[in-house]
Amino acid sequence: MAGLYIHIPFCKQACSYCDFYFVTRRNLLPDFVDALVNEIRHNRESLFTGETIQTIYLGGGTPSLLTGNQLERIFSSLHDIFRIEPLEITMELNPDDVSVDYLNTIKNLGITRASIGIQSFRPELLSFMHRAHSKDDAIRVLELIRKCNFPDFTADLIYGNPGQTVEMLQEDIEQLLVFDPPHISAYSLTIEPKTRLGKQVELGRIKPPDDEQVSDHFECLRNMLEHAGLEQYEVSNFSKPGREALHNSNYWNHHNYLGLGPAAHSFRWKGDFAERWVNSPDIKTYLEKKPGDYRTDPELLQLEQLAEERLMLGLRTRMGVDISTLAHRYNYKLSESQKYWIKNQEAGGTMIIQNGVLKLTPQGLKICDMLVVDLLSKR
Repeated sequence: MAGLYIHIPFCKQACSYCDFYFVTRRNLLPDFVDALVNEIRHNRESLFTGETIQTIYLGGGTPSLLTGNQLERIFSSLHDIFRIEPLEITMELNPDDVSVDYLNTIKNLGITRASIGIQSFRPELLSFMHRAHSKDDAIRVLELIRKCNFPDFTADLIYGNPGQTVEMLQEDIEQLLVFDPPHISAYSLTIEPKTRLGKQVELGRIKPPDDEQVSDHFECLRNMLEHAGLEQYEVSNFSKPGREALHNSNYWNHHNYLGLGPAAHSFRWKGDFAERWVNSPDIKTYLEKKPGDYRTDPELLQLEQLAEERLMLGLRTRMGVDISTLAHRYNYKLSESQKYWIKNQEAGGTMIIQNGVLKLTPQGLKICDMLVVDLLSKR
């Protein structure tokens, strides 16, 4: 499986927690689409044209700021250059941008999965996050998704907000479950240093909740979603059986993927090592330079580094990591110290080895990052 990621770096306004690359100068959108089409066509001779592209993800930023005509140009170029046999094409949507006509337009273009940035239904939390949409917008878009029989969708929630109680989170989850979502991505609020929120915390104007409160939020979330039939298959992702996100598995399983647009990352295997590169996170550079000239030199990733990445990513998922695959594909064998540490984790209920696959238990997933760091340090 190979995938395409397309970064659309335009937003109406900056969310308080977001540290992704974006710009608010929407007057640049027509020039951006021209540059994106040029970048797509520049890849005519790339190795990715020899692979079958099975997943495409339009992220941002706010892809739903693109018009139907702009999206049609982009997809026409993609089909001209790449061999696309899609299992899943996802597009992120902001609730305030969506109409029935727009949903039908993107459905006709081949979008099979809408990713909707709900985050919360509570007006005070939406205001705190500096989101552009309202509670009514969020409910309306979920109703429209159902009305136009959109093939698939997922919704984002954010928990662990300052001042957010467990009861407030329960209400958000209950409201979302009314629409029977097949997939939910739920993220604990992360405070990044260069964001609006990060500066407010640094100045002491906002106090984030403590770890115990965040843990209580997560337990509430997991219990309610699993009771509703949505299983946790990755630290931040829940789905009904068979409705897991396919594109994200490209990243978790080290499949090849090509990133297009400013700040987009790419990854490709080359024999016994891999390369990763990134486009410059600068719209001016992207618009003015020739395709390829704004790309960083590839970072060479050796097998041991890739094996550690595979452990970090795979242990975040329900599938875990096959120990024999580590040995055969990455030439990585667990040390005696690691094996001893894993036995202790099994005794403590945070980790299991099942049919040769190393996995975290639900208890272990709560402290996944800490466990992975400990495991790698025992090498």
